[in-house]
Amino acid sequence: METKINLEIDGINISVEKGTTILEAARRLNIKIPTLCHHPDLCVAGNCRVCVVEQEGARTLQASCATPVSEGMVIFTNTLKVRTARKHIIELLLSEHNSECTKCYKNGNCELQSLAADYKITNDSLIDLVPFKNYTIDNFSPSIIKDDSKCIRCQRCVRTCEQLQSVSALSVAYKGEHMKISTFLEKPMFEVVCTNCGQCVNRCPVGALVERNYIDEVWNAIYDKNKHVVVQTAPAVRIALGEDLGIENGEIVTGKMVAALRKLGFDSVLDTDFTADLTIMEEGTELLTMLKKAIVDKDSSVALPMATSCSPGWIKFIEHQYPQLLPNLSTCKSPQQMFGALAKTYYAEKRNLNPADIISVSIMPCTAKKYEADRPEMRSSGYKDVDYVLTTRELAVMIKQAGLDFKSLPEEKCDSIMGQSTGAAVIFGASGGVMEAALRTAYEIITGKEIPFENLNITPVRGMQGVKEASLKIMDTLPEWNFLEGVTLNTAVAHGLANAKTVMDSVAEGKANYHFIEIMACPDGCLGGGGQPIPTCREIRVKRNEAIYREDAGMALRKSHENPEVIQIYQEFLEKPLGHKSHELLHTKYTDRKSK
Repeated sequence: METKINLEIDGINISVEKGTTILEAARRLNIKIPTLCHHPDLCVAGNCRVCVVEQEGARTLQASCATPVSEGMVIFTNTLKVRTARKHIIELLLSEHNSECTKCYKNGNCELQSLAADYKITNDSLIDLVPFKNYTIDNFSPSIIKDDSKCIRCQRCVRTCEQLQSVSALSVAYKGEHMKISTFLEKPMFEVVCTNCGQCVNRCPVGALVERNYIDEVWNAIYDKNKHVVVQTAPAVRIALGEDLGIENGEIVTGKMVAALRKLGFDSVLDTDFTADLTIMEEGTELLTMLKKAIVDKDSSVALPMATSCSPGWIKFIEHQYPQLLPNLSTCKSPQQMFGALAKTYYAEKRNLNPADIISVSIMPCTAKKYEADRPEMRSSGYKDVDYVLTTRELAVMIKQAGLDFKSLPEEKCDSIMGQSTGAAVIFGASGGVMEAALRTAYEIITGKEIPFENLNITPVRGMQGVKEASLKIMDTLPEWNFLEGVTLNTAVAHGLANAKTVMDSVAEGKANYHFIEIMACPDGCLGGGGQPIPTCREIRVKRNEAIYREDAGMALRKSHENPEVIQIYQEFLEKPLGHKSHELLHTKYTDRKSK
């Protein structure tokens, strides 16, 4: 039996497991201790010292986030000494912080601002005694703006980039009063190994790192009577949007989101899930084609395992870290970019519109999608395929700006042509969802039967663990697929780039025996994307994950190849998966990625 540690906090006795910090123990008693550098997704740092408490018998105040409990410890969280220390620490942080709060994008959702309000910091503080430094703003990236004038040097972003993502685009530079969070040689973020994933943005407690927003540009497009503005929404948006609009974590708000988009003035409200289903048709066919070449044709040039290409942060990561493995990537564009290409070709043709007059907007859980839309190869329609990318947070801002009472909006459905989808597309928002959707369709194509999992739920690829593996033995194939009879298909799923590194290291070293790999750049997949509502933590992401699978379970169609609009687009426009037009509009080439 595990030994419990007994201690007292503010006169209340509590027993906790060995290794528990004072902060964690206090939270179990619903005692709020303020923090800034601490984040539940990251390792202990103890940098900011806002969380100090008084320990009986100790000479100095203790950082509660970094101090483990000990037997008989007596802690006080609200003494005069503690309150005075916290106030002075907040004043010191504010003394070097650009405090023009009303002009800050994080106004109203800034942890330092909230603490300053709670502790009633006045003009008679240290703020007026320290000269403000003149910092520059790095706004060259299409995805992320870095403003050092607002940085409090808590190092959450550094720990996020290193620990969660294994990228290390940000680090601590210099010492003392000159210390700052910097990129390599202080270069702009778009010139270093940054993947644009936005996980640093999600964990920054202030406005030092924010997404580059395109809200005004989208409003201007909506107001332009000469433009036809279409909008697509990613699957992870509909299970998180409500969090910024007064609805509990993990609530599905698909219908209200569609109603809100119509009221904002979009001419057509469509769905990225449609092209998620289309991605499965293209990507699944690509995988089966590669397997045939490898098994039947004995083609040694076939690069297996094949890896998914839906996540632009992951694409940037492999370009930087594993350029020799670029041939292993699926050539499929992401669902966002497939949609953009079809919006200005197929959709324009169906609606008898001039593609030059179409503005294509996407609502994404991801900041890297902003970068992806700007890539030079994403213009296969003859125009920029996706004109503007907004995060889930930006859509919430637009809804507030329009004065909509989101909770009272009716449930509405997406428009037709590119608005119908299946449950397989919805689960793209969760880690393992692309793999599950692909297996549902590929197995049925190969055998003519549904995949042998209860209610189509492929549980081995579900869950929140960083790396998941699953094997599926293929039996009773249709005649044209008999070369796969008895073959065991080995798959892997990874989310968060640190976990992606683990999988790709094994591939690079020749130790992996996979056929198909799904990788998402963000922790727990798109539902934990860099553009999702803040705050984020494992508990919140678990609720979002549960919502995605509830949405899938409740849909009439749950396999991508059963989507009537996908069937229709192949009949009328694309002809077949991996056909000439599909290659032209929906795929990239290896050479498009070599020099990025």
